[in-house]
Amino acid sequence: MPLTFRKSFRILPGVRLNINRKSWSITTGGGKHGPRHTHSSTGRRTTSMDLPGPFGWRRTTTKRRQGH
Repeated sequence: MPLTFRKSFRILPGVRLNINRKSWSITTGGGKHGPRHTHSSTGRRTTSMDLPGPFGWRRTTTKRRQGH
């Protein structure tokens, strides 16, 4: 089993700094009923939200365009 490294720091209320072996990201939001937005150092942007009922978590991810 490979070793992994991941650490998360709360820098302000509602703002987290997430660090792993290859990149870092900033996560904002994520209150009780609101969406959570994550911006990664690799250019990936993710929005996720906990929907009520049987729907569970929904996530949309977009990558930064290369060369434009």
